[in-house]
Amino acid sequence: MSFLLAAFFLYFAFRGVNAVQLWVSLKQVRYGWVVPLVPLALASHWIRAVRWSYLLIPVKAETSMRNRFSAVMIGYAVNNILPRVGEVYRPMVIGKLEQISRSAAFGTVVVERILDVIAFYFIASIALMIYPNALDPLVANPDSVRPFLLVISVGTLSTFILLFFKVDALLKGVQRFRRFFPRRIESRIESVLSAFTSGFGVSKMKDKLGAVAGLSLLMWFLYALGMYIPFFAFDSLQSIDYDFGAAVLLLVITSIAWILPAPGAMGTYHSFLTVALTKLYGVDAATALSFSIITHEVGYIVTMLVGGYYFFHDHVSFSSVTGEGIASANNVL
Repeated sequence: MSFLLAAFFLYFAFRGVNAVQLWVSLKQVRYGWVVPLVPLALASHWIRAVRWSYLLIPVKAETSMRNRFSAVMIGYAVNNILPRVGEVYRPMVIGKLEQISRSAAFGTVVVERILDVIAFYFIASIALMIYPNALDPLVANPDSVRPFLLVISVGTLSTFILLFFKVDALLKGVQRFRRFFPRRIESRIESVLSAFTSGFGVSKMKDKLGAVAGLSLLMWFLYALGMYIPFFAFDSLQSIDYDFGAAVLLLVITSIAWILPAPGAMGTYHSFLTVALTKLYGVDAATALSFSIITHEVGYIVTMLVGGYYFFHDHVSFSSVTGEGIASANNVL
């Protein structure tokens, strides 16, 4: 299903684009401005691994930066093939490498996604305040949509913040349903829930929240920089009103594309960014699509190469990780 979704959006992105014009646009790219995207992509993943160290403290006080980075890159590489699977795979990898509870590690990944959502809504709000008319070219009646988006955004943000700080109460509610499970697995469920809860321990570490928030914003800044620098690679874009704030706005739009279950946002990213560039800034379709191809494929290739290297170097095939997880469940969990 995810591959069909990718195929549909790829068709939508390439539909109506002249192949010759697209090829000419790609040939005219000044690739010297594309090269910085490689260290930027790696730096953003590195910052994510650094932030993860704080989330893992309640589980294990000290973890290897190298192992965290390996797990992050492997997880993203898996997501590029099987969307969402990497989010489950990453805690299994760090569990294997650091000999910690997979359930607790998965809890930290859930916390990470909550932090990403909070940061996303914060940045989206700032972008829409700077560019209040950004929705005008995208919807027929922007004035009627804005209040709806505001309510949805506030509600979603409040839910995630509440989940982050009140997970104990939520899991206590879940534990009440233990009696509906067979007695032989009731203790196992209790153990998994307890380990999962420990993954949210960072929410109680007030002295660490500032560092976690700062690293989250730094990571999104690097993402926005990766959207801004490629602008200078296209001579045809020099005449449009494109600044760093515009890059943030495009980042917000393309972030929605990553939510859809397409492998590595293949197709969804290209179509969302192409539409945004053509509708918001009047960029021609061939240039907009080539911009989306360059910005997406550089990150995709870097992730696959580095993630693939760690995948084989650390011998963390899916069968080995899950097999060891089952064999050592009583000890690890």
